[in-house]
Amino acid sequence: MASSPFLSKPTISFSSSVSTSLPWRPSLSSTAFRANPRRRTLTVQSKIREIFMPALSSTMTEGKIVSWIKSEGDVLSKGESVVVVESDKADMDVETFYDGILAAIVVGEGETAPVGAAIGILAETEAELDEAKAKAKAADSGASKPEASAVTPTPPPATATPAPAIAQPATSAAPAGPRKTVATPFAKKLAKQHKVDIATVVGTGPFGRITPADVEAAAGIEPKKTVAAVPTPSAAAPAKSAASSAPALPLLPGSTVVPFTTMQAAVSKNMMESLSVPTFRVGYPVNSDAIDAMYDKVKRKGVTMTALLAKAVAMALAKHPVVNASCKDGKSFYYNSSINIAVAVAIDGGLITPVLQDADKVDLYLLSQKWKELVEKARSKQLQPHEYNSGTFTLSNLGMFGVDRFDAILPPGQGAIMAVGASKPTVVADADGFFSVKSKMLVNVTADHRIVYGADLAAFLQTFAKIVENPESLTM
Repeated sequence: MASSPFLSKPTISFSSSVSTSLPWRPSLSSTAFRANPRRRTLTVQSKIREIFMPALSSTMTEGKIVSWIKSEGDVLSKGESVVVVESDKADMDVETFYDGILAAIVVGEGETAPVGAAIGILAETEAELDEAKAKAKAADSGASKPEASAVTPTPPPATATPAPAIAQPATSAAPAGPRKTVATPFAKKLAKQHKVDIATVVGTGPFGRITPADVEAAAGIEPKKTVAAVPTPSAAAPAKSAASSAPALPLLPGSTVVPFTTMQAAVSKNMMESLSVPTFRVGYPVNSDAIDAMYDKVKRKGVTMTALLAKAVAMALAKHPVVNASCKDGKSFYYNSSINIAVAVAIDGGLITPVLQDADKVDLYLLSQKWKELVEKARSKQLQPHEYNSGTFTLSNLGMFGVDRFDAILPPGQGAIMAVGASKPTVVADADGFFSVKSKMLVNVTADHRIVYGADLAAFLQTFAKIVENPESLTM
């Protein structure tokens, strides 16, 4: 992705951003317009655009400002990088789609904002700078007022964590002056039904959003939550004490609270989604003497063991396409047209899976070269979205750490993931009862049981083992 559309379509507010003085007079007749058609031209005297937090990936819900490349007052040209945003996977330069002046920065460096929120204000000319700065100040004060009001209540005596301050009950302090009314569709419907002026309702939802409960409260309707209070005091007491004691657990002395980074939050979200997928696991021992010998020959040419394994997996998937399939809605599945091997890489502060696209068709040496480039980009947080979110099968290798076996968690939207352990000497017996020592590695595959069955996975592992035990085809 060469550029990210972080600037919205030019949403111009005709009450503030566009001059209301039109070049024609209402009293002129239509014949006057025909006589002088130039007077019909609408001239926009000011354009003030909001710079929005871009959605840099399909899973991104919020972004963090790593740094502003430009400062307030700088003149911007179309296509010029303005800000560096940290998404859930990478840091990306965001370019502007318009010429103008960066009038104000709303979200500073190190701060986060949800996707679609205004992070800066862009003015077209110097004449609009004051108006743009006033708009930015109004937006900034509007966003900070709920936070200020949330700090005023007395803090809980037991803990010093910031969590209780986030979940404060609704306060009735309405912001002074005009404000933008944001309400859910159902809340607007209830407001019309109960004849409530929604502009006077104070929202308690995220970012001051008006919820149906807020409208019902303004209409004087009792909340329909009395069911929880029906049980007898003996039954309600334990539940109440358990609920109140859960968030009040004190920290151990010397402990510190470390919030998730954007990447860690994305990994956490994906892992929680994985819990909804019915999975099963199959382990398979593979003789690794031949592939170890091949690795000793080709590593001097820049080939890594990861590239060898990814190539072997891709060739096995070509013969068992159901293991490369995907199920996302729980109602159907589809065969992927490409075999894209995502390989798990641990980086500072998280985990990412760069993707080797069309791994079954790419030459082994080119595949290894591409892998090294992806690892460098991953560790510098410069991966593009298509380089980490297009995987159809995932490979996780901990063999280099001496781990002999482990299970991997299935990424959402994929059919299977393979966990590869270390190659270790193992005593084996042949058909005649003679013992020998051979190197073996144990691979465990976690699969989505909605689309992949035990026989499918067993057949795939047999094919993979044959390729690894006879790796000459990997270099062809």
